[in-house]
Amino acid sequence: MPRNFAVRLSCAKGDSDSWVTLNDRDESLEQVLEKSWEFKCREHGAQIGVPSEVIEIAALDAPPAQTGRSISRATASPTKKIARASARLAMRVPVVVYGFAGKGGAFHEDTETIMVNASGGLVILKTRLEVGETVFLIHKASRAEQEVRVAYVDRYSDNETRVGLAFKKPIADFWKKNRKEPRIAKSLRVIVKGIDAKGNPFAQTAYTVDLSKDGARLDGIGFLTSPGQTIEVRRRWSLRKGQFRVVWIGQVGTSESNHVGVYGLQRDKKLWPVELPDPAKPASNTKTKSSKK
Repeated sequence: MPRNFAVRLSCAKGDSDSWVTLNDRDESLEQVLEKSWEFKCREHGAQIGVPSEVIEIAALDAPPAQTGRSISRATASPTKKIARASARLAMRVPVVVYGFAGKGGAFHEDTETIMVNASGGLVILKTRLEVGETVFLIHKASRAEQEVRVAYVDRYSDNETRVGLAFKKPIADFWKKNRKEPRIAKSLRVIVKGIDAKGNPFAQTAYTVDLSKDGARLDGIGFLTSPGQTIEVRRRWSLRKGQFRVVWIGQVGTSESNHVGVYGLQRDKKLWPVELPDPAKPASNTKTKSSKK
């Protein structure tokens, strides 16, 4: 029966490693470890190499109890299958990881997953984290956020580590691309107040990009440098205001530069002058016309 594998290949011209997914293979775990495979190093381009590690991964339609085995040149023998809460899949999902890294202080890093399952994901980070630390993970496509525990750390290259992040409890649909809550596009002028990176208070004008029951995306904010901050958002020409936590910040040089995603801390407050869709109901196909105020 054909199987899927993830192989770790080392660059011959440097210290960086690359993961390659092999689908529908007839080879055994040991045979994959002994063969040469083509891969592309992020720094030195196309190469061919023999894996230093191989992991058997579950197919997309595999039963939840199935899992893969792993083998590396350090062990030279496959590990025993261990039942998992869900199948482990090789899936590259853009994510943001942020929080506090011990003595390193606050950090905010864009990366992507190597593997995922309902219990968490495996990522590559430049930030040095320790097993047991708690950080935050944001799915960039869905904007879903979870507090996660560092469950595994392994050296990946001279300046990167492979980090396993575990949810507090399994979340079956976390890695889906669909948003957990419906949003509507709406441009409203707002006043944002907060504290900048130097500890100084600021107040500036911004605009909403889209709105939901739980939060919003804002455009035009240049003072915020890291997620986790609490800001005040007030509609222009209105006394309505609310407290929000910054959960993600758009990367400079992308279409989301100067955008921030915020989560409402006062769910009972009706701040926006529009009827927002209920997450429990199917989203309406009616388009909302954007208008500035």
